Amino acid sequence: MASAAKVVVYGTRFCPYCVAAKKLLKMKGINYEDILLSTGEMRRDIEQRSGQRTVPQIFINDKSIGGFDELSELEEDGLLDALLEQA
Repeated sequence: MASAAKVVVYGTRFCPYCVAAKKLLKMKGINYEDILLSTGEMRRDIEQRSGQRTVPQIFINDKSIGGFDELSELEEDGLLDALLEQA
């Protein structure tokens, strides 16, 4: 599926939920930007933007949708494709 939406995944290299989120996006053919949170400053910035302290933090069109659980729930509920089609 080609996506008109901008998808960004903020996470860490070895986080199993980060890996699972990226796997789901890849499985659906969704292009995304993968940003590794390598510094405390980056983590604080994402925490402020998302209101969450956990990773991954996934943004679609600059809007925080949460982490893997929320991404997976959107997919299970059939809402992810519609969200991704919004440019």
